[in-house]
Amino acid sequence: MMKTHLTTATLLVALCCFHVASGVIHIHQYFYTCTSGIPNFPEFVAVGVLDGQHVSQYDSFTKRMVPKEWMAKEGDSDHWNWETKKVDFHAARFKVDIGDLTSRFNQTEGVHTWQNVFGCQWDDESNAVDEFDQYGYDGEDFISLDLKNLRYIASNQRAVLTKNNWDNGRVDLDLWKNHYSQYCIEWLKKYVQYGNSTLGRTVSPEVTLFQKDLGVVCHSTGFYPDGVVITWKRDGEDMHKDVNMGETLPNEDGTFQKRAELLVSHEERKKGQFTCEVAHKSGKPIIKTLIVEDGNNLVGIIIGCGVAALVMIGVVVAIAMMKKKGYNKASQSDAGSDSGSDTSAPLQGKEPSVVTAEHGE
Repeated sequence: MMKTHLTTATLLVALCCFHVASGVIHIHQYFYTCTSGIPNFPEFVAVGVLDGQHVSQYDSFTKRMVPKEWMAKEGDSDHWNWETKKVDFHAARFKVDIGDLTSRFNQTEGVHTWQNVFGCQWDDESNAVDEFDQYGYDGEDFISLDLKNLRYIASNQRAVLTKNNWDNGRVDLDLWKNHYSQYCIEWLKKYVQYGNSTLGRTVSPEVTLFQKDLGVVCHSTGFYPDGVVITWKRDGEDMHKDVNMGETLPNEDGTFQKRAELLVSHEERKKGQFTCEVAHKSGKPIIKTLIVEDGNNLVGIIIGCGVAALVMIGVVVAIAMMKKKGYNKASQSDAGSDSGSDTSAPLQGKEPSVVTAEHGE
């Protein structure tokens, strides 16, 4: 989870995506990262993500939670002021936490990271909700919150002391439960409404075929939302063997790209008709045919469109840390037990339902 997805780079892009449509799951996440040992880089960065789209950002240089233009609504200035105050508190606690961890593990030098992804999800058809709250240290799973049983789950033996400390903060646990069940869901629904014009759009993919030494790549880019299906066919038959399917990746403009490489020799390409079909909810499938000319030149020609197909919204890797769904459920078995407790009191403020408590290590 953390090792794969919670890096500084993935904080700036979204790794798991659900989109505005009837009967879909919406997810709101915050990615917090505190670092040490990186010169000229903010010690703390917070990024808000809604349905795979970057919606707000804070760093310890600017010290301000700033929403994207399409997310900021008139009359919500108090909310974003409160978000800034809340993240200020988290930034201070995370700095203490990473200092405690590096001291505990006798790590006086080098680069270290203390990361947290938390948030909630809502099914707009069944109205079911869920929450998640997970931490990672130096790119590895560390501890997660099991809200149903109001306890923390240590991911490894090194996290047991932290688990015991945080489990003893029963007031904090109750406040977190209230935060996720009320405040998080309330603002998730508002954000979905705010972002409908952006998250509800559809953009068709651009499809290109290009040749490599040992194969042919079907590259699809510029599409939104991220759900796309790429299929290589030989003489009309789907090919599964000798096809390397890439991950869906974000573009800088908020759209996505994906590629599928067909591993076939130049001579073999002449022995059949190879086509690449790209299906996306924005319209009819795009079909391109592979034509091998003299000199090994490759030309992709659109030869037609099939029946329109709606593509169900898939789950991307992450970016983030959530393993397809955007997060992992808290494990139901503890990594062990230890003694001791140390927890800070929650920050009190204008929106009392917002939990801003953090825990000392």
